[in-house]
Amino acid sequence: MKILVTGTAGFIGYHLAKRLCERGDEVVGLDNINDYYDVNLKYGRLEDSGIDRDEIVYGEAVQSKKYDNYKFIKLDLEDREGLEDLFRKEKFDKVCNLAAQAGVRYSLTNPYAYVDSNIVGFINLLECCRHNDIKHLAYASSSSVYGLNESQPFSTHDNVDHPISLYAASKKSNELMAHTYSHLFKLPTTGLRFFTVYGPWGRPDMALFLFTKAILEDKPIDVFNNGDMQRDFTYIDDIVEGVVRVIDNPPKGNPDWSGLNPDPASSKAPYKIYNIGNNAPVGLMDFIKAIEKKIGKEAKKNMLPMQPGDVKSTYADVSDLIEDLGYKPNTSIEEGISKFVDWYLDFYDKERK
Repeated sequence: MKILVTGTAGFIGYHLAKRLCERGDEVVGLDNINDYYDVNLKYGRLEDSGIDRDEIVYGEAVQSKKYDNYKFIKLDLEDREGLEDLFRKEKFDKVCNLAAQAGVRYSLTNPYAYVDSNIVGFINLLECCRHNDIKHLAYASSSSVYGLNESQPFSTHDNVDHPISLYAASKKSNELMAHTYSHLFKLPTTGLRFFTVYGPWGRPDMALFLFTKAILEDKPIDVFNNGDMQRDFTYIDDIVEGVVRVIDNPPKGNPDWSGLNPDPASSKAPYKIYNIGNNAPVGLMDFIKAIEKKIGKEAKKNMLPMQPGDVKSTYADVSDLIEDLGYKPNTSIEEGISKFVDWYLDFYDKERK
């Protein structure tokens, strides 16, 4: 297959592009390489994929030196003409959209970034898929869409109409927009609600990265809600395995779906929503202990109240993922943290040199 993967300078997109290349798909990666966080990490991911930083020019494809079946283009999803031109030239079979303005807390102070990237960018992508006979659009949603929902584990069959951050609202909007295109134009779409993804090459604004960096530098870590939080931490390899299975299995529509009792996770249209989470929440203090054990040093803790936009707990119901695709994430938190810390020490040792 020929697959467009957006967000390939990002955490999940980088790992997914490599996985698809290694199994033999033809992959075009896209990213705008914005400065939401350290661009050197983004370029590091690209260079690990064989994309030479010095060859990157906006709007021009760069061939990977590592994978014959991979090329990268620096492009904004908001660039409608550039995106339309890319689709016309490349004639993709499928699209996986992992490009987005991420982060709950950042959305409190930079709301327009979320509308530009996550709403405008997404409608441009939907239009390109509609007009270019795309066989399947898989796209990143987020566990944050569950918002004020307190029924756990979080189920895709539950109503999610009470987001508590603009980031979450933008992701819920993507799901609604996708359904419209599935209904009107028979475009198969699958939304993936990721639960706290972590692992090597992870984002610097996520807890594992922040905690590891602070502990190693003997600086205090910020522990919100005084540590009384849980997250369904999901290792990156498990996420990628789930995404690949979803890409390979476009939804066909649910013949039993009824407008009298509408199921939010499916439709008569070729539309589906999945959770991808570990289905095993970990307490924040236990998470910190696992990092301390791996590093061999105790963290200095700055205990703080709950942050606006945060939720106390996340817990994924992955029964649909198991039933439809025969898959459930299973990497332990100890194994995942160990691999991340090893990568962190190696990557930043090389950076210093």
